Amino acid sequence: MSDSPQYPPVPPQAAQSGLNDNTAGALAYVTIIPAIIFLLVEPYNKNSFVRFHAWQCIFLYLVAFVVGFINVIPILGQIVFLVAMIGLFVMWLMAVLKALKGERWEIPVIGKYAAKQAGV
Repeated sequence: MSDSPQYPPVPPQAAQSGLNDNTAGALAYVTIIPAIIFLLVEPYNKNSFVRFHAWQCIFLYLVAFVVGFINVIPILGQIVFLVAMIGLFVMWLMAVLKALKGERWEIPVIGKYAAKQAGV
């Protein structure tokens, strides 16, 4: 017999997701697909931070889709389209960086709708 103390076996822990909230919130902005997945899959659909960023991403993509129709107007529409897309890109980048920091930054106009959908 050995002199070492006998410890009870450690029960296996439940599998945890490999993503923390900040990473999941930022990852929701990569394309619309992770945003939809985060809204459907547990534990992310229970987390208001991740839900907020997923909804904000979806609304941002909807705005970009609508802005895309302006591009069919010759010259003036294309200029407006270019400026709007640069603005949307800057807002997208800010949202990703804020999500990585753990902040809930609302994009002007669409942020309040995302907060309402997320139940914040």
